[in-house]
Amino acid sequence: MLPVFLVTFPFFALIAAGYAAARARLLPLEAIPGLNTFVLYFALPCMLLRFGAGTPIAQLLDGSVALIWGASALAVVAGVVMLTRNARIGWNDAAFGALVAAFPNTGFMGVPLLVAILGAQAAGPMIITIAFDLVVTSSLCIALSRLDGAGGAGVAGRSGASLAARKALRGILVNPMPWSILLGVLLSAARWQLPGPIERTVAMLADAASPVALFTIGAVLARSALLAREHAASAAVAQAMGTGGTAGHKAPLADVLPVVAVKLLVHPLLVWGLGYGAIALGLPLAHSALVVIVMVAALPSASNVSMLAERFGADNGRIARIILWTTVAAFFSFPLAVGWLR
Repeated sequence: MLPVFLVTFPFFALIAAGYAAARARLLPLEAIPGLNTFVLYFALPCMLLRFGAGTPIAQLLDGSVALIWGASALAVVAGVVMLTRNARIGWNDAAFGALVAAFPNTGFMGVPLLVAILGAQAAGPMIITIAFDLVVTSSLCIALSRLDGAGGAGVAGRSGASLAARKALRGILVNPMPWSILLGVLLSAARWQLPGPIERTVAMLADAASPVALFTIGAVLARSALLAREHAASAAVAQAMGTGGTAGHKAPLADVLPVVAVKLLVHPLLVWGLGYGAIALGLPLAHSALVVIVMVAALPSASNVSMLAERFGADNGRIARIILWTTVAAFFSFPLAVGWLR
């Protein structure tokens, strides 16, 4: 177990460093979107492109991995929506709670971490999970989130669903990660190599992805905590002065901890159970690929879900707390999962 902790510790230490820098305002909060842009539009696409181009095409088109991961993700989404939706939590909040439970932080954290633990052969299954979550899981949850406004029949319901579909499609089209994955698949299939200067440029950006992405995760979590505290303080002052406002909303633990448990415990166990069941039934799923996707499922929640929740008007405070709790808890749970699987 100690060797696993020694491998994973630097990754969580970089997250802690980003959190401390933002919390102490050594890193201005205004700089965090710039870090996000660098990782999302430059460094991470180059990393995925490099891994995709260097991975055999058969691994990138592994239907067994896609089937097990997809079935698990859809089961988590359905289960969390059914578990959490009530009079207080509508479709919007339930849908983004489901997304934060089913969508691991594979791009920013999983790719560098699992490649360090398992080697470059882990990239193929991870790329499949990223593509599925970006295209299918996110689009499904965005569509479900619009059902609060589509309760009426006729034109209103159809227009709400149509708007959700357009927003989901636009989100996929402007996200550079699916395009970098697709380009990597094409390069792998054609067995082409990028010209030397371009390849070196891509490699330099790809090498920057891991440290900057992990540092940015910590900074984003710190920003969420600081903004929530400032909002609560300003609301309390406004209420005390009699100028309106409320004492600030903080999601109760009953709305947070069940989703955290689903993300870090139920999701990886579900992937493991479905995978071994499929292998027993004769599905051509390699044991090494199953280990990779179980580890992916054991990762904390993706930090970009918070940005999506804010954009679509969901309870972003609840989503941010779930991301924070899963990230902190994964420091202990993820090495245990790795040690158990290995």
